[in-house]
Amino acid sequence: MTKNVSIFSGTGSRYLAERIAEKFGAPLGKVNIQRFSDGEIGVEFQESIRGQFVFLIQSTFAPSDNLMELLLMIDAAKRASAYKVIAVMPYYGYARQDRKDRPRVAIGSKLVANMLTAAGADRVITMDLHAPQIQGYFDIPVDHLDSSAVFIPYIEQLGLTNLTFAAPDVGSANRIREIASFFEVEMVICDKHRKRANEISSMVVIGDVVDRDIVMIDDICDTGGTLAKSAGLMKEKGARSVRALCTHPVLSGKAYENIENSALEELVVCDTIPLKMTTGKIKVLSVDELFAVTLRNAVENKSINSLFLRSRIANKK
Repeated sequence: MTKNVSIFSGTGSRYLAERIAEKFGAPLGKVNIQRFSDGEIGVEFQESIRGQFVFLIQSTFAPSDNLMELLLMIDAAKRASAYKVIAVMPYYGYARQDRKDRPRVAIGSKLVANMLTAAGADRVITMDLHAPQIQGYFDIPVDHLDSSAVFIPYIEQLGLTNLTFAAPDVGSANRIREIASFFEVEMVICDKHRKRANEISSMVVIGDVVDRDIVMIDDICDTGGTLAKSAGLMKEKGARSVRALCTHPVLSGKAYENIENSALEELVVCDTIPLKMTTGKIKVLSVDELFAVTLRNAVENKSINSLFLRSRIANKK
């Protein structure tokens, strides 16, 4: 199975790519990514990839060099006569710029989709896009993985006696409703209002949190301000405990300080982005097995439906 598969990594995601390749059962390929004195990036594959399924693993978190590396790897693989070039992006950067919510702004997630396609990607594998409809920006197949495959087993082993799920904002309500349905428990919503990006001006909790063990779930934790404010508000309203599960630990600005000083019991994240520092309140779950299975199914033309929450809900009925 692995003889026609080559797996490579950009510099930003090598820590994760090594584990994905190990779980898949193939060695990580050799690629030379060099930087010239002016910062320009050069990519050269150091082994033949002619006729191969080529998986290029690279999250596109800041700086933008990670995205440029991925685009150059795609172009180099295409020019080296790879059979299929699959961009594996555990974290898809610029996903929060998914629409024109104000005049004269860019739609960054669409621009990135265009660049990936223009570079020559045949497929994209990613996880927890900020808005699922971003898949529609592509004219190539997109496998959009769901972190519930990692989070649900973790929640189950916590054994919380009065579990209630919380959506940190109205936009994530549908996703939280699906997870609450799987566990057959209640959900609440934190309705927030922003004056500007990364700054909350007001927040209210819609629903009963008294004596409940609250689990908030979101796709991104950036500055940690929303989670910290939500946790504090729900504790004030009588919640027994509050914890948060976020797929992508962007954790910029004063995020670590905000989380450490918050009412959160813990923040559980995936390893789609490497942590900048460690803290007692942050726990990391790996997505290596999830991506390895997806890569294997892509090569063998098998469905990945069983990896999604909706499939688990259907099987419970």
